[in-house]
Amino acid sequence: MVYEERNIWAGLIVSVIAMIVYVVIVLQQAAGGPLTDVDWVPIMLWVIGGSIVVVILVSIVWGILAGMRDPDGVGKSDQRDRDIAHMSTRVGQAFLVIAGLGVIILCAFEADWFWIANTMFFGFALSSIVGGIASVVAYRRGLV
Repeated sequence: MVYEERNIWAGLIVSVIAMIVYVVIVLQQAAGGPLTDVDWVPIMLWVIGGSIVVVILVSIVWGILAGMRDPDGVGKSDQRDRDIAHMSTRVGQAFLVIAGLGVIILCAFEADWFWIANTMFFGFALSSIVGGIASVVAYRRGLV
């Protein structure tokens, strides 16, 4: 597994876990009440910050372990890696556009801040996850 693919896997795993953690904590805080009453800002910020730190740590540890097995292959990339990165970015950006449109619509209807922020938050997460899946598929099956 090449350097870029390892980092994509790390991001995918952490993103999925982080979204599950966020949803569980918000639902626990709501305790059956309205979700808009939850103090979601610190939860969201901690999940975002924690996810970034965990992805970095997982990438570093995984890179060290891979480097011990194949010291010559660590950190090398080629044109295929760049092409896959460009393709996955385009795929992921489509979901950011959809989330952005959702945010505009929610703002037009003067929705609660909770729904507006969470639409964008989940849009970013979905963009990251779908783009990561597209990358993994491209690494496994090749670019078409």
